[in-house]
Amino acid sequence: MKKEIFTFMIAAGAVMSLGSCSLLNKVTGKSESAPNESGKEISQEAVLPHDREHIAAKKEIKTYTSEEIAKGVVKGDWAIEKVYGKNAVGEKAPFLKFEPSEGRVYGNNGCNMLNGGYKYNAADSTITFTKLATTMMMCAKEGITDYEINRALDATRFYTWEIKGDDYYLYFLDADKNKVMELMHQNFDFLNGAWNVTRINDTRVTNPDVQLVIDVPEGKVHGNTGCNILNGSLETDMEAANSISFSSIATTRMACPPENNETELLVALEEASTAKPISPKEVILLNSQGKQILLLTRAAD
Repeated sequence: MKKEIFTFMIAAGAVMSLGSCSLLNKVTGKSESAPNESGKEISQEAVLPHDREHIAAKKEIKTYTSEEIAKGVVKGDWAIEKVYGKNAVGEKAPFLKFEPSEGRVYGNNGCNMLNGGYKYNAADSTITFTKLATTMMMCAKEGITDYEINRALDATRFYTWEIKGDDYYLYFLDADKNKVMELMHQNFDFLNGAWNVTRINDTRVTNPDVQLVIDVPEGKVHGNTGCNILNGSLETDMEAANSISFSSIATTRMACPPENNETELLVALEEASTAKPISPKEVILLNSQGKQILLLTRAAD
């Protein structure tokens, strides 16, 4: 399920928006522009994003770590996998998002949005939900488990957790320690940081300036196409393994030499639907057909 929580703002600057329409059309299409002091054309609608000297991985990224879950921290986005022993079903993928700094929980029960308060105590593994409220939409799909999800949250008194491979599982228990809900949190930590783009489709990239910096917790991507600076948003889909998407990609408007791979890079980012680590220092991005479209190699510190 998509991280529905937030739209991130791109730094103001001379940018070209590449939103929901076909990226290829926007790359090849015309837009209003005006010459800058150097004579190069830039968009009149924006402000220059961060200069390339700022393109560096954050030293401290606040991700949800295995150490935190081992300490009993309850935060972040969780897909509701099962409720009272059966698969959770909804017109929309059921999920919960925990904001510990606010003591708030947000989500969807498969039919309606919900929000309320939550308190947990890692020392005795207790957790309770308070003042939960939902929207009141009517849902036509048969067999959805929205009622069961609401009932399970009301019954929850304890929690426990488990790590399976790269995925984290959270279990809610009632007062008698019976399991009432199973939730899954995918770990996208492998995608964090600075990456050199070393292959686009079947073309090897030799320009070391072609780089992406991905910040999973903030849902942001920025980088260098080898010609222009880019900024955009990253969304992770909790409903499918390693599912991602990039959106709101914007670039500066410097004229690029013919041999530059900028257009291919931007199209590949728009098409990316899955990220997979193939080694400690390499990640591949695949399109919806499962074809590799980008190879990323961890940039040196």
